[in-house]
Amino acid sequence: MGVVQGTSHPEHVVMDAELVSGHLLPPGSVFAFLAEHRRELFPDAMFADLFPSQLGRPSVPADVVAAVLVLQALEGRSDREAVEALTFDLRWKAACGLPIAAAGFHPTVLTYWRRRLAASARPQRIFDAVREVVAATGALAGKTRRVLDSTVLTDAVATQDTVTQLIAAIRRVAREVPGAAEVVAAHCTGHDYDDPGKPQIAWDDAEARAELVDALVSDAHRLLGHLPEQELAPRPAEAVALLALIAGQDVEPAEGSDGTDGRWRIARRVAEDRIISTVDPDARHAHKTVTRRVDGFKAHLVAEPDTGLITGCTLTRASGPDTGDGAVGLGLLAADRTIDAPVQVLADSAYGTEAMLAALAAAGHTAVIKPWPLHSLISGGFTAADFAIDESAGTVTCPAGHTVGYTPGTRIARFGDRCTRCPLRARCTTSTRGRSVLVAEHDALTRAHRAHAADPDFQAVYRRHRPMVERSIAWITRGARRVPYRGVLPNDAWLHLRVAAINLRRLLTLGLTGTGGHWALNA
Repeated sequence: MGVVQGTSHPEHVVMDAELVSGHLLPPGSVFAFLAEHRRELFPDAMFADLFPSQLGRPSVPADVVAAVLVLQALEGRSDREAVEALTFDLRWKAACGLPIAAAGFHPTVLTYWRRRLAASARPQRIFDAVREVVAATGALAGKTRRVLDSTVLTDAVATQDTVTQLIAAIRRVAREVPGAAEVVAAHCTGHDYDDPGKPQIAWDDAEARAELVDALVSDAHRLLGHLPEQELAPRPAEAVALLALIAGQDVEPAEGSDGTDGRWRIARRVAEDRIISTVDPDARHAHKTVTRRVDGFKAHLVAEPDTGLITGCTLTRASGPDTGDGAVGLGLLAADRTIDAPVQVLADSAYGTEAMLAALAAAGHTAVIKPWPLHSLISGGFTAADFAIDESAGTVTCPAGHTVGYTPGTRIARFGDRCTRCPLRARCTTSTRGRSVLVAEHDALTRAHRAHAADPDFQAVYRRHRPMVERSIAWITRGARRVPYRGVLPNDAWLHLRVAAINLRRLLTLGLTGTGGHWALNA
C-alpha cells in the first residue's frame, strides 16, 4: 500500500501539550513560533506534489514533519534523537501540536521525507519558505551590502589510506558487478578479499608496504581488464569507475619502471582532488592553514551584515574543480533573489581573485574585498606591484627602469640580458634568463582595487561590516561542525535546513510577527 499526504486539523486546536506548557515557551522562541504558525509557514499545499497518489495510508502531516526537520537542524540532532525529543520534550510537542501522551513517529519517516524532497522539483522548499518570510517582512529592503565567506565542515567518515581504499574498492566491485566475484577469485591474489581488514604485514617495513601496494594495484588492473563485457546499471558502473580512479590517484610506476611492466608504488606527491574515502567519495582534503588539514566539505554563504540574515548558501567538496571561494561566491550572488540593485560585496582575500573582481565590476557591484596577497620570488624582493604596466603601449617597466614590450597573446614581458648586470638583480630574480613578468588580463583592475583598498574609508567599511558573517558562520557551526551525512547532495540539503532554522531564529530576534499568513517585523 502506498502513502498519501497526511493533514493536520484545519483549525488551530490547542493541544494539551500546548495548554500545559505553552505559557512556559519563551516568547520569541522558535518553539513558540512553530506552535502558533507552523501551518501558515508549512501549509499542506506546499508538499502536495510529494504525494501524487490519493490511495494508501496517510503520512504524518506535512506541517509536523517540516517543524521537526527545522528543530532537528537547529539543534543538530540525529533522526532517532529528534523523534525522542518529539516524544519526551514538551517544547517539541507544543511546537508540533502533539498531545502529551502521543508517541513520536518512527525515525525512518524523516529519512522518507528527505528522500522525497531530494527527488522533487523543489528540494529546498523549506529554506525557500523561510526566505519568503524574510521577503515579506521587508527586512532586507534597501540593504546595499552582502558579505561572502566559507568554512570547512568535517566529514562523517574516517579518512582511508591507499591500501584500505584499494581493498574496499575491489570488494565493492566484486559485490555489485555481475561476474566480478569470479574474476576476483581467479585473478586477484594480492589479498584475501573476503577479509575486510588490512593485510597482515610488517607495516614498519617499507619494502613490505611497497610490495603490498604493487600487488593491490595489479589486482585492480586485472579485475578491470577481465570484467565481462556488459551494460552496467548506475551503481555497478559507479563502483567500476571508483576502482579505476582509486587505482590511479595514489600510485606511480615503481623506480626503474616505465609503467608497462605492472610494477607500482605509492606516489611521492598528493593527487589533485584526491578521493580520501570509498565510503564517501565526495569528501576531500582541505587546508585551514599551511600546517592544519581538515577533511570534509566546504559550506559557502552570502549574508546581509546589518540583519545577520543568510540570503544564500551551498555546500561543495572541500577542494577540487569549481569549489574555489571566488567561483562559488559569484554563483551565490547571482542566485540571491534579495539583490535587485548593485551592492557592496565584502569578503576576505580568498575572494580577491582577478576573475572575481572583473565579474563584480561587470555586474555593477562594488568590491570591498581584502586584496590578494602579493608574493615575491625572492624573500624581501620585488613583487609584481613594483613593475609599471602601460596597457596602451603594451610595455612593462622594471624597478631599475628597463622597459620591454609584451605580446597580446602570451602577455609575458621578458627582460633577458637586461638583468645580467642590473644592480637590483639580487632582489628580482635568480633565473639565468632574467626576469619574466606575466601581465594579467585584468591587471589594471586589480591594481586599482589594491590602491582603493588602502583608502581609510574602504578599511572602515570592511572592519565594520565584514565581522557579521563570521558570527553567522559561528551560528551554523555551533554544535554542527561535522556534517551528518555522506555526499554533497544530502549534506547540501542539511545545510539549507540548518540555515533556514537559523534565519527563522534570527527573524524572531528581530521581532517577527505573523497574522493570517502576513509577516512583519516589530520595530
